[in-house]
Amino acid sequence: MEKRLTRSTTDRMIAGVCGGIADYFKLDPSLVRVGIVLICLVTAVVPVCLIYGIMWFIIPEAR
Repeated sequence: MEKRLTRSTTDRMIAGVCGGIADYFKLDPSLVRVGIVLICLVTAVVPVCLIYGIMWFIIPEAR
């Protein structure tokens, strides 16, 4: 079976993007969320929010 990046339907806070990334890389979703927040603080909020929104639109939802 082919491994695909999809948005999580079970572990979602906003859109399931972080949960989907965590599932794909076999990580804890909380760890991915903390990483996103740290990246937001270091780089500024706008670029990360823009990338997150694009991922929300592009990554399909898991079935």
